[in-house]
Amino acid sequence: MFLELSMSLCVLLILPAESFEPFSMTAVGLGLAGTAVYFKNQTYCRFYECCDDRSIPGDVQALRSSLESTLIGQHIVAQHVVPALTAHFSSQRTSRKPLVISFHGQPGTGKNFVAEQIAQALYLEGSRSGYVAKYLGQADFPQEERLGEYKERINREVRQQLNNCPRSLFIFDEVDKMPSGVFDTLASLVDYNAFADGTDNTKAIFIFISNTGGVHIADHLGQLMLGGKLREDTRLSDFEPLLKKAAYNTHGGLKKTALIDSHVIDHFIPFLPMEKTHVIKCLEAEFGRWKKTPDKSIIDDILKDSISFDSKHGLFAISGCKTLEKKVAMALN
Repeated sequence: MFLELSMSLCVLLILPAESFEPFSMTAVGLGLAGTAVYFKNQTYCRFYECCDDRSIPGDVQALRSSLESTLIGQHIVAQHVVPALTAHFSSQRTSRKPLVISFHGQPGTGKNFVAEQIAQALYLEGSRSGYVAKYLGQADFPQEERLGEYKERINREVRQQLNNCPRSLFIFDEVDKMPSGVFDTLASLVDYNAFADGTDNTKAIFIFISNTGGVHIADHLGQLMLGGKLREDTRLSDFEPLLKKAAYNTHGGLKKTALIDSHVIDHFIPFLPMEKTHVIKCLEAEFGRWKKTPDKSIIDDILKDSISFDSKHGLFAISGCKTLEKKVAMALN
């Protein structure tokens, strides 16, 4: 096959242009373009990352299985993130906008953990993929006075990334540490049928990660539980309105943003604060990574010496599971 196609290309290159009628030249051009695509798919893209189904399998079922076995204490996240991604991939031919999700919660509740799992399931190279763009608030947008520069950068780089691969994933972490207004230009880029220049934004996914609203989530959950409602019975509707309000009014990248005004954020996902039972499960999972089964006394010592709970309800670990990796490593040495 390779020899036959190579010979065909050689013949086409040798024949003079005037040998072809205009219609024939068009057909030849289309044929050559198709041949080039074929060669790329059969050679380069078999070994290197391309914007295709091999490099972007979009394995939402793998994500579902992974979250079921590893995500701790976040039933609302599991109930909504996987269906949102499933719907996004199943409707990519008819979708008129990208999928935009905002993760909110206190530190150590699993926001980055879930974002990483999404990247791992959707892209063959995971978060190392050239089609996954990640921004960190403090590192990438640290200075309020450079707001204009940051807005121009986001506009330029998002467009470039989408031109490179419409199926890109954009993760904006530490949104609460970004200057207010930094996403003003992004609002038009994630809206319905945003681009008039042919750039396709409808297949992309945007994830915003923020601590904003974490205190509101914890306070509201505490009140619901004190009122007799079980944690596992809480729903997205219990938290989404307060998250929109908190994000819009609290200093950070989403304050007074057109992203909220324009209603282009599809889902505000609450990550609930971790209780003692969840922290214990996190500790057991971390020991499991070391292939160790901890004694109860070791777990109790870590909880006693290293974990602080909120003063208002006395239920929620202030840092969640965030610092446990180092605590376990120290306990094993």
